[in-house]
Amino acid sequence: MKILGIQVLRGPNIWSINRKKLIQMRLDLGEMEQRPTNLIDGFRERIEKLIPTLQTHRCSKGEPGGFLARIEEGTWMGHVIEHIALEIQTLAGMDTGFGRTRQTKTEGIYNVVFSYIEEKAGIYAAEASVQIAEALINNHEYDLETDIQRMRELREMERLGPSTGSIVAEAISRDIPWIRLNKSSLVQLGYGKNQVRFRATMTEKTNSIAVDIAGNKDETKRLLQDSAIPVAKGVTISDIEDLPDAIKKVGFPLVFKPLDGNHGRGATINVKTVEAATEAFEYAKNYSRRIIIERFITGYDFRVLVIDHKMVAAALRVPAHITGNGQDTVQQLIDKENEDPRRGYGHENVLTEITVDRDTLDLLAKKDYTLDSIPPQGETVYLKSTANLSTGGTSIDVTDLVHPQNVFISERISRIIGLDICGIDIMAENLTQPLPENGGVVLEVNAAPGFRMHLAPSEGLPRNVAAPVIDMLYPPGKDARIPIIAVTGTNGKTTTTRLIAHIVKSNGTRVGFTTSDGIYVQNTKLMKGDTTGPVSAEFILRDPTVEFAVLETARGGILRAGLGFNKCDIGVVTNIQEDHLGISDIHTLDDLCRVKEVVIGAVKRTGWSVLNADNKYCIKIANNADSNVAYFSMDEKNPVIKEHCKKGGIAAIYENGYITIKKGDWKIRVEKVTHIPLTFGGSVDFMIQNVLAATLATFLWGYKIEDIRMSLETFIPSAAQTPGRMNTFKFKEFKILVDFAHNPDGFNGIKAYLQTIEATEHVGVISGTGDRRDEDIKETARIAAQMFDKIIICQEKYLRGRDQQEIINLLIDGIHEIKPNMEIIINNNGNDCLKYIIATAKSGSYVTILSDTIDNAIVKVSEYLDKEFGV
Repeated sequence: MKILGIQVLRGPNIWSINRKKLIQMRLDLGEMEQRPTNLIDGFRERIEKLIPTLQTHRCSKGEPGGFLARIEEGTWMGHVIEHIALEIQTLAGMDTGFGRTRQTKTEGIYNVVFSYIEEKAGIYAAEASVQIAEALINNHEYDLETDIQRMRELREMERLGPSTGSIVAEAISRDIPWIRLNKSSLVQLGYGKNQVRFRATMTEKTNSIAVDIAGNKDETKRLLQDSAIPVAKGVTISDIEDLPDAIKKVGFPLVFKPLDGNHGRGATINVKTVEAATEAFEYAKNYSRRIIIERFITGYDFRVLVIDHKMVAAALRVPAHITGNGQDTVQQLIDKENEDPRRGYGHENVLTEITVDRDTLDLLAKKDYTLDSIPPQGETVYLKSTANLSTGGTSIDVTDLVHPQNVFISERISRIIGLDICGIDIMAENLTQPLPENGGVVLEVNAAPGFRMHLAPSEGLPRNVAAPVIDMLYPPGKDARIPIIAVTGTNGKTTTTRLIAHIVKSNGTRVGFTTSDGIYVQNTKLMKGDTTGPVSAEFILRDPTVEFAVLETARGGILRAGLGFNKCDIGVVTNIQEDHLGISDIHTLDDLCRVKEVVIGAVKRTGWSVLNADNKYCIKIANNADSNVAYFSMDEKNPVIKEHCKKGGIAAIYENGYITIKKGDWKIRVEKVTHIPLTFGGSVDFMIQNVLAATLATFLWGYKIEDIRMSLETFIPSAAQTPGRMNTFKFKEFKILVDFAHNPDGFNGIKAYLQTIEATEHVGVISGTGDRRDEDIKETARIAAQMFDKIIICQEKYLRGRDQQEIINLLIDGIHEIKPNMEIIINNNGNDCLKYIIATAKSGSYVTILSDTIDNAIVKVSEYLDKEFGV
């Protein structure tokens, strides 16, 4: 078996609108296409032995053991690999269960699709599942545990931490979109101008001065002490020479901790001798230049969490420890403790595995213990000097036990330091009594406190501490999203996108839009190239200046990675025609329809799907839409339009020379097409269709008819407004039209327009695209033969795996099918070709350059035009 490719789908896709995170593996089964599982001796026994938890997979049987029953009956290896990939992820702590395996139109080639939690672990699962299947087929031993551990490591490297992840999960539960901005914990919630950012548990509302204060433990202590907050007695030193004076001033027992430390790193507690103090100082020096020396306060370690200056949770933190039984060694007791199912690798479970480090050995040494010592029955042996969960500590929720005065103190501390999210470490006998009464003190204040101890305490009630964070970032009335209109289809996408963006912009809203020629915000092109995929969409949605997004959404991006957004307000499908067939398993218009339908599937239920009533595939999509539907049509007598409006529906139609909105029986005329420059005086039908789609979409959004009308009148087809779309250049003796039509439907649209143009000679410059079917290339040539008197083939680029001459021959064959004796000129150098056109153009001739055959044709033609007029 051979993996032909692995794609990561990160948004709504052809396999599932709701399950956005999928791995799609293209797999060649090879000889296994002829060997289903029931023909492989002992296969079921081996797979059940290696992965016994597959017994829980229900498969199509709908009951536990259903998948193994399918293996017994006989199923293909792609299906088996799908289930293996899902189960090994689950075994690695990433419980996921959606999968699909479908054969392509090529025998033996399958698309194996399954969900993932963390991307790199999902890719690893795809590759490992094939290796596991091959080992099982060949009855070879396989080390499954190595794969599972590797996926755990990949998960920990890639996943959001518990605190960050909890905030994201809470946002998702409130339908707030999110984007991860780096490989760490920097996250954007919301889109465009309505976005907010946070990193771990610091938000964009977090005061930078407050963070500096909290990071300086000495400064924190001074501010709190000056505000009558009880703190531990202590000093800060930098040199070992100052240690004796510090010990004399504070007095044993002591705590040493680095001034700039966190997570308990470099800290040593309960220091009682000068020798131990010297060691503790040197240890802390590894983490900070300045060292805090405080009086060691006996009591319990508490963490109080304050969000938006309100206390939301409190926990008793207990350092990692073991309890002796008089039989086992310290190491054996640690191993047994790590067998607790609540403990796991990294952050996978409520508790973290306990590891042995210098801190552990030092604490044992203070008790004259080693890892081989056997503690007596009932003795508690602490293994860490701090109670951090990341080092194996445990937590007990005590939120409901905190005395009101301690709540007041904690909330006051958050304001004194100035933190919106504040973790306060307290040492006290309890929190049920006011700190001044029981001698408790504040040890430090944390600017990015961990949430894990509150989200999943080892004892007590879990607290959803992420909820108040979202309440703070998105208070009632604040929207997280911006309007999104997504435009897809075969032809007309870019022009429709640009026209919608023009209407939005003309109505005073800052618009960001993506097209096949670049990314724009308002009037500025920010990125050049075909930007119609999910990365480009996310670029716009990340921009904090954007108030409205209009996103051209092409098939390639949907197939490659899914949509770059999870929901849109309006989805537009211009048409579905033959183009790009035979690529990426899209062989028919029904296949293509399924791809375009992804956009409509992402429309909000309260949103609108704008569809072409003159296209049967668009009508098919409308029948499956889970949103409001509106149609546009060139014919008001179209049966679909009549039936739709009869039921009170909304449509945009071309009638009596007008762009008209039809609501039920009412007509609202928007503008006469002859007054809309984009329609070229009403002579270009496909441009009228684009105007209908854009008019309907913006009307449904809520723009007034008069504002839409003004925008239509001011949208001028040109190299600036609509590059590559019907761009006409008027030379003194002839005209040149540049259009990027590249498929039969596009060519037919140009053909209809040219029939309205009088010229002494129609000259066409065409090329083919290598990744299209032979028939598609020949069909464009046949249409070209019908509209031109003379044809120049300039096959300079877009070979895409084909031989240049092969494409030229297909074009020649198509032309000669219509006009056997037609003269054809071959010039595969774009610059020479354009020079030849300019030099040989007859007076009154009309030259049409199609398919972007000449690189930067618009720029180069403009340069020739400037020279002719002496600009």
